[in-house]
Amino acid sequence: MHRVFVYGTLKRGFPNHAAGLAGQRFLGRFRTAEAYPLVVAGRWFSPVLLAEPGHGHQVHGEVFAVDDAVLTALDRLESTHLAHGYARTSLAVVAAFGGARYDAWTYVKPRERVDVIHSGPIEEYGRDERYVPAAERPA
Repeated sequence: MHRVFVYGTLKRGFPNHAAGLAGQRFLGRFRTAEAYPLVVAGRWFSPVLLAEPGHGHQVHGEVFAVDDAVLTALDRLESTHLAHGYARTSLAVVAAFGGARYDAWTYVKPRERVDVIHSGPIEEYGRDERYVPAAERPA
């Protein structure tokens, strides 16, 4: 089993949850142990965790336990195989209400892979009406 930390549209109740994590075991709300810049970016107004540890805020999100097949599916969803896609990396997360500390996979982008940033660093991604789900994007 793998632990995966999600901070954006893969969280419960958000547009990509059903496509990636529906039915997976929810381990709880967590935050990154280290600060990272979480921004709204790109032409689809997507949440992006920049690969810049030590900057920004401790980011709030959720952790799920997933098997190899789900992790591979998440890699496809996050376009890790494409030059403009996310990179999967491991980082330390701590339970939002104290206690557990885990290493978990998450998805980040180097700043040079982000064409435009629409926000400053935020602690937690909420609903952003500007976000364009993949099914609604032009081919």
